[in-house]
Amino acid sequence: MTDLSTPGLPGSLPDKRQVAASFSRAATSYDSVAELQRAVGAELLARLPQDLQPERWLDLGSGTGYFSRVLASTYPSSHGVALDIAEGMLRHARPQGGAEHYIVGDAERLPLQSQSCQLLFSSLAVQWCADFAAVLREGLRVLQPGGVMAFASLCVGTLYELRESWQAVDGMVHVNRFRRLEDYQRLCENSGLQVLSLESRPHVLYYPDLRGLTHELKALGAHNLNPGRPGGLTGRARMMGLRQAYEGFRQSQGLPATYQVVYAVLHKPIA
Repeated sequence: MTDLSTPGLPGSLPDKRQVAASFSRAATSYDSVAELQRAVGAELLARLPQDLQPERWLDLGSGTGYFSRVLASTYPSSHGVALDIAEGMLRHARPQGGAEHYIVGDAERLPLQSQSCQLLFSSLAVQWCADFAAVLREGLRVLQPGGVMAFASLCVGTLYELRESWQAVDGMVHVNRFRRLEDYQRLCENSGLQVLSLESRPHVLYYPDLRGLTHELKALGAHNLNPGRPGGLTGRARMMGLRQAYEGFRQSQGLPATYQVVYAVLHKPIA
């Protein structure tokens, strides 16, 4: 297996085949529990330049196609491409419309012609890419001069409550790993794209109990996919320990789950 470790990333990211299979299985349940995804994507859309009028846009990591449909309505005279590594997601999205083309593809090796898009939009997808520098190189390649690449991703600090609770139980890898904000900043600055904005903001969801959080992660296809994760079923004693540890984070609104979201808008220079 290819080494998927990334400088600055603690440990390694999941195998792409596992990511594709997990999200394909989650295609029919994804939209019912996608509160975070909707909020983050809407925030990313709001950060796009107001004067942007792309002839062709790419929804990278398009999932069930929700934001493909939003992009189609936002830019009604444009042409859209929805691309995802999970074929099951595209099968679910295609009948609902939004994009003209639905393509199974890898963000690190886009099956698109150079300078073929004016907007590359990617919400909560590129955190699964081990070689983010390659994602940026591909973005630079497929964008026309003057085009925009906007992405939202997750960085270190995401689900820290769950991570710390598991650490108190058995110290094993139970929570997906993510890059540091500093790595996103460095890679974007060295990408050849102009950084218009890049920041991290926390987004906190609340649950009545731990089961609500773990059920949602599974329904999203975003449960633990890391190498080194424990195999087999989680024992009753460990789950009781996890629930007890997580209760230490409880607030008046419920049990918090914090997502550290990176928002970035990049521009391909005309010259």
